[in-house]
Amino acid sequence: MEKLEDFEEGFESSTVSSLDHGAVDDDHDHEHDQSTTLNSTLSGRSFAYYRTNSETSAFSEQLTDDLNSCSSETPSPVCWPAAGRSPYRPALSRFGVKKPTHTFETEEDKLESHEPMDLELEMMKERFAKLLLGEDMSGSGKGVSTAVTISNAITNLYASMFGQHQKLEPLHPEKKMMWKREMNCLLSVCDYIVEFIPTSHSLQNGKAMEVMSSRPRSDIYINLPALKKLDALLLEILDSFKETEFWYVEQGNMSGNSRSGSFRKIPLPQRKDEKWWLPIPCVSPEGLSEKARKHLRQKRDSANQIHKAAMAINSSILAEMEIPHTYITSLPKCGRTSVGDTIYRYMTSGGKFSPDHLLDCLNISSEHEALELADRVEASMYTWRRKACASYSKSSWEKVKQHVAETERVDKNVVLAERADSLLFSLKQRYPELSQTTLDTSKIQYNMDVGQAILESYSRVLEGLAFNIVAWIDDVLFEDKSMRNQES
Repeated sequence: MEKLEDFEEGFESSTVSSLDHGAVDDDHDHEHDQSTTLNSTLSGRSFAYYRTNSETSAFSEQLTDDLNSCSSETPSPVCWPAAGRSPYRPALSRFGVKKPTHTFETEEDKLESHEPMDLELEMMKERFAKLLLGEDMSGSGKGVSTAVTISNAITNLYASMFGQHQKLEPLHPEKKMMWKREMNCLLSVCDYIVEFIPTSHSLQNGKAMEVMSSRPRSDIYINLPALKKLDALLLEILDSFKETEFWYVEQGNMSGNSRSGSFRKIPLPQRKDEKWWLPIPCVSPEGLSEKARKHLRQKRDSANQIHKAAMAINSSILAEMEIPHTYITSLPKCGRTSVGDTIYRYMTSGGKFSPDHLLDCLNISSEHEALELADRVEASMYTWRRKACASYSKSSWEKVKQHVAETERVDKNVVLAERADSLLFSLKQRYPELSQTTLDTSKIQYNMDVGQAILESYSRVLEGLAFNIVAWIDDVLFEDKSMRNQES
């Protein structure tokens, strides 16, 4: 009887202890739920689809060539699939439970070991819910498409990680880790976007049989590895500015920030009014050393090449997107009314058409005027293309051009459409930081292709980051030149 009473007392004490631990777990999970909600990147509001954010110019250990690896020492459940397993089939092991180990752990060790897994699982639950709901938290089915949801998630994640990063310095380690982890999770959708191709398979008797095998879709297979490489290079450029000969001060706080300890007033650089909120780069009165100046120029050239590559990928993805029906119905009936009489007369002249000469004659004074002109020229181009397709009873513009080339006919609508296309191309080349046109924005808004949405948004944010890095380096070089001119 005494042994039985001792056993019952021990059982009650162990039960109370486990309940106490459960209460602690609940409190701990509640705190993580609150932090997870605050760190969510799938916001219900989408940012504007700017090609580059030149007005804000605000956007980190070194990445390896393979961005599929996670930042943490332990494998994360949102990583890409292991190399030994095919990444093109559902992988439930991403969120699988770890195999039990036969080691003795205290209750505190168990609690700490499960914290990262529980946090990431809660984040995945929230992301999965918002993806299914289309960012409509009411659950009434009025949300956006899956493609738009993922596009908004990448855009908002970029704004959260790089929105307050306005200097040439490495990204904060926590933000860098979150950027890589979240992007790996969002990009993992591309693992399951495949296409089937016929391949030859040899049987045991030596005969060859044709079977259908899956591979990544061609646009994802080509562009996604390139974008991940550009991402790594941009973070590598920021990491290269850990120790610099220049520093930054906030406007209105120009004294007492010199590295030499001097309290003299530092001369202000000639900063344009549209950049008044950015921190001001400062250099010593002697200017930068030749080594530092060379390093800045090299990184500027690299960032400029990355900007061009990201812009080319973004333009190609936008060109492949289907034109929304709402944009087609909003086109003017006459292309001349959209483009204007001055441009129309020049485009219909009998001489050789030069888009660069036409842009010089227009005297465009701001990016806003350039964007407005791009919208009008693009609308006129598609109006003339639609008329040409209707006159030749062709379903696509490419078939119309092929038919005109074969018959050697001169069609006015075809000529005007081609000249409008060349004018639009020259305009975008002259203003590379131009925001996306009305058509591009409509394509993103009404796009239903998830793969194209991921490639477009990823290339767009990398393009913006590269453009800002170039602008920041230009500010430092300008300040260095100003200081050297003052000394001379």
